[in-house]
Order: sequence, then structure tokens, then C-alpha cells
Amino acid sequence: MKWVSCSILLFWVLAVVLGYVVQLDPNVVDLKRVLQAPSLQHWLGADELGRDLLARVLAGIEVSIIVALSVTLVTMIVGVLIGLLAGFYGGWVDAVLMKVTDVFMAFPGILLAIAFAAVLGPGVGNLVLALCLTGWVSYARLTRAQTMSLRRRQHVLAAQSLGASVPRLLFQHILPLLTSVLVVEATYSIASVMIAEASLSFLGLGIQAPDASWGALLRDAVRYMLAAPHYVLVVGACLMSLILAINLGGDVLRDQLDVRKEIP
Repeated sequence: MKWVSCSILLFWVLAVVLGYVVQLDPNVVDLKRVLQAPSLQHWLGADELGRDLLARVLAGIEVSIIVALSVTLVTMIVGVLIGLLAGFYGGWVDAVLMKVTDVFMAFPGILLAIAFAAVLGPGVGNLVLALCLTGWVSYARLTRAQTMSLRRRQHVLAAQSLGASVPRLLFQHILPLLTSVLVVEATYSIASVMIAEASLSFLGLGIQAPDASWGALLRDAVRYMLAAPHYVLVVGACLMSLILAINLGGDVLRDQLDVRKEIP
């Protein structure tokens, strides 16, 4: 599992680097090669406008990575802050923050993102905001559960008795112990965000033409499944392989960091 994940991720890293070195243009239209099958000249074939699929796929992965990292960073910061406050203070603070969290959990995340994206309109910025709307919930609940346990540890109580401020207790004595758990959660979150971004783009609410997105590529490829099956197979295989590699990497990190056990 470890070697499979590393191999696929290494392949995609090399592919992205190749795209920067070769400087493939994903928007060059050539009507003479419409829906052309894979060949030595065009390794993955061409789309309905004769654009090189390899260039489109490499441009799409850049967009997916940017969106996934942006959403993961924002949701992690928001969720961790809420979880730390709820877990440390408890009482009415915990009750209020968790009620708000429960409200967001009551809505299916992807449906809420679709509604939000439809209101704001398409675009990378609006797409990131839509996916951030509910993405923080898992971080908040995870951080709260761990903080409630860690706040009773001897080193935290000792620091508190010595007059350490609340920010110092949270960010120097509790948060460092959550690093391994949050890293594993972030790994799975990146894969989930990539799927969500592809789903919204597939529905026309994400990245817009002529910019490349794997969701938009899949939407266009479905129309030509019989005439050019390589189109949908190439894009689908690329998305599946990357998501699989990230999830397997998350499993490896979970085993290596041993986050399934209670934090010592």
C-alpha cells in the first residue's frame, strides 16, 4: 500500500513538473484532430476541440491542488480554533459552538456547497468559499474531543497553575499534541475537496471554460463516450488514481503516526 501510494504520487509530481518544463498550452485548438485517439504525438489524445488532453489534464490538476490546499488550510484553521475553544472552556461555550456545528452537520455538505456556489456564481474564489462552508466541521469535532482529554493532562494543569495564559495553553501545550491527528485528517480532506471540486465543476458551478478542470473535462467527455471512449477513460482514470493515492497515503500516515490510539 505504501509503495503504491508513493508511486502514484511520484508519477503525478513528475507529470506536473513535465508540464511546467515542456510548457504545454491547454487551450490550443486544432479542429483537424478533434477527438483524436492517443498517439505518439498526443499521448492522451485530443478533446472535442482538438486540444491536447495531456495539457488539459495537467492544467486541471494544478487547479485541483490549488483549490484543495486552499480549502483545507482555511477549514483547518477555523475548525481547530472552534474545537480548541469548545474543548478547553466547556460549559456554555462548548454548548453554543457545538450547536452551531450540529446545524452545519445537519445539511449535506455537497448540497450546501452547490447552493452556495449557485448563489455566488462560478469561479475559483467562490468555489473555495462554497467548499469552506462546511469543511471545518470535522476539524472542530476532532479537535474538541482531543482537547477535552488533553486539558486534564498534568503538563497542562502545571502550566495553568503557574499562570500561563489561555492562548499559551492552547497553542503551546495542547495544539502541538494534535499535529499528527490533524495531518492525517488534512490528508483525507484534500482528497474529499478534490472530489467536491470535480463534482461542482461537472455541474457547471466550478471552474469555467476555457480553464481546465477535471470535473468539466468529465462533463464534456460523457457526451462522446461512444465516439471517443478514450476521452472519459483518460480523465476518469487520472482522477481515480490521484484520489486513490492520496487516500492510501492517508492510511500510511495514520499507521505510521498511530493516531488510532489515544494521544499519550
